[in-house]
Amino acid sequence: MKHPQTGICREGLPFLALMAFSALLFALLGLWFPALAFLLVLWLSSHFFRDPERVCPQKEHCALSPADGRIVRIEQAGEPFTGERLTCISIFMNLFDVHVNRMPVDARIDNIRYYPGKFFNASLDKASRDNERCAYALKADDGDFVMVQIAGLIARRIVSYAEPGDMGKKGERIGMIKFGSRVDLYLPPTYVPRVAVGQKVFAGQSIVAVRRQPCSALPSKDGGKSSSPERLPDT
Repeated sequence: MKHPQTGICREGLPFLALMAFSALLFALLGLWFPALAFLLVLWLSSHFFRDPERVCPQKEHCALSPADGRIVRIEQAGEPFTGERLTCISIFMNLFDVHVNRMPVDARIDNIRYYPGKFFNASLDKASRDNERCAYALKADDGDFVMVQIAGLIARRIVSYAEPGDMGKKGERIGMIKFGSRVDLYLPPTYVPRVAVGQKVFAGQSIVAVRRQPCSALPSKDGGKSSSPERLPDT
């Protein structure tokens, strides 16, 4: 996936150019109130379409947040490709968050499926099944992940930079959703969440899940192996 960077999403450049031209035109006509209004919209839009560089953690066997935002749900849910019930982490992006989405893990994009739908508030549970969305099946070395971009109440366009068969690196840009939305990340059974509802996360930087580590691999006090079922690795 190749996506040239300028600090601003390329999808926002035509919109920003239109706002700048409108502000200049009204200023030349001496209409200062609409000129200032367009300048304000230009500033807000440049904030929304920003696309900063991110330094991704190099820790192995962890999944990074695919989106900036707040965790609004962590629960078992049926993933969109097979219906298998997996742990799903839902991240809600408001208008002030960076809206570029990133790969949570190193993986091959096995499949991409677009679902037309409605535009309910993306923080609602029914958004996962009723809203317009785009799902990605990600095949990683230690499990299969599913990432879903979900359009929201204001969002009207989902943008994907990927195609089936692409190899994506952890933290690499995979797409964006315009003007407020949500991203769901379904974890394979070998992974467990490392975040809580209400927590703020950042795409390509925040670790949201880690691979389970059997305690049987740890020495017990009597020199044998521990029989406890599982523990989370230290981070």
